[in-house]
Amino acid sequence: MVGQAVERGRALRVAVNRVSLTPLLLRAGIFAVVLAGLLLAYPVEMFTARSLLAWAVVALLPAVGPRRVWPTFAALVTVGGWVVASAGYDRSITLWRLLAVAALLYLGHTLCALAALLPYDGVVDPNLLVSWLTRAGAVVLAASVVGVVLAWLGEIGTDDGFQAATVAGLLVAVGLSGLLGWLLRRR
Repeated sequence: MVGQAVERGRALRVAVNRVSLTPLLLRAGIFAVVLAGLLLAYPVEMFTARSLLAWAVVALLPAVGPRRVWPTFAALVTVGGWVVASAGYDRSITLWRLLAVAALLYLGHTLCALAALLPYDGVVDPNLLVSWLTRAGAVVLAASVVGVVLAWLGEIGTDDGFQAATVAGLLVAVGLSGLLGWLLRRR
């Protein structure tokens, strides 16, 4: 029994000594992005030492285990904070905050996907990270532009604007679904 514990301790020490900088920085980025999303989603009235500690733990979980259920859990906690802030604390829904929370949710998700592929001791080409983050930035920018345009369409007229935004949103959803289906078939 003691021999097994000593052997596990040695294995842990060897694993810690082999950790490379890039996967470690990637996981630190996951922690920062998820924590920023949580802080932006929840209302300021809920900021206490206990809740900040809980949110830090929630942000740490996907950074430590990106292959597990923790990224989904952190995203659900973030969305729950958004719902609590808008419904329970009557915080008005502003476009900038909505786009920022959505962008942070996506960035947390995509960084977890990348971290799940990289071993702790992996040597990573910087071009991989640059291309991954460039693609993620393009997705965030495109989604933000579409969101702003749809919000602008929603303000045109009284009832007609809502119908136009709804129809435009449905067309975008159908178009993206068709594009994703075509991309999957192309593989």
